[in-house]
Amino acid sequence: MIWRCGMGQMLVLGGDREGNLGRAVQMIDAGRAAGCQVVVLPECLDVGWTHPAARTLAHPIPGPTSAALCSAARAAGVMVAAGLVEQDGSRLFNAALLISSTGEILLKHRKINVLTIAQDLYAIGDRLGVVSTPVGTLGLDICADNFPDSLVLGHALGRMGARCILSPSAWAVPSDHNASLVPYGALWQHAYGELARLYDMTIVGVSNVGPLEEGPWAGRRCIGCSLAVGPCGTVLARGPYNTEALIPVEIPMVPAPARGTAIAPVLRARGYEGP
Repeated sequence: MIWRCGMGQMLVLGGDREGNLGRAVQMIDAGRAAGCQVVVLPECLDVGWTHPAARTLAHPIPGPTSAALCSAARAAGVMVAAGLVEQDGSRLFNAALLISSTGEILLKHRKINVLTIAQDLYAIGDRLGVVSTPVGTLGLDICADNFPDSLVLGHALGRMGARCILSPSAWAVPSDHNASLVPYGALWQHAYGELARLYDMTIVGVSNVGPLEEGPWAGRRCIGCSLAVGPCGTVLARGPYNTEALIPVEIPMVPAPARGTAIAPVLRARGYEGP
């Protein structure tokens, strides 16, 4: 089975909740027009990653912000994966949602591998999950959850049956980063490729573009370079550097190589030395 995913590499401006939501809806509509069954949007797309305005602008989930995305998904008839900041009592979570094509929340993830610089804003996440959908079993995580030293989270999703992991992200570089000298993305290609090779799955990471004007990394900028890596570690698509774009990509859904206790021998045969 092959299905089409739209990597919605959109502009996110810190503190501009309504403007960001408007751009998210435009990306969802662009995905529908491109024939996509799923549109993946960036991390913290509502108020921006680590932007202090989250303390006053973040909503509960479900709540008004998630409802706007659910309405857009329903109107377009596509599934949507999107990162939002979730207000839960006195705590904030860096969260992501998978929304059905009829506007229902299928999964909610809370980022677990929260960067040290962001821990005064976001609480540590407390859940992992997969869900069966019309395009296959999907998993959901966020950005640094896929760091090479935190792939245990992706391994867990793979063992839970995910055939594709959707990962809203915010990939930031120093303001003087020169893409021609140091092309961005090797870290993610390595990490995604390892999971893809071991589990015959696909990983789709979508980053926003735009400046980080406040917060611990003020002065840096998010630069897109969204990435999809398929089974065997093959790069299926890349987003442009520092440019808004809807990038359609064909996602192959390959059967899982094994289930339950049968997975460990398969992983060992493929060179995995972990537990």
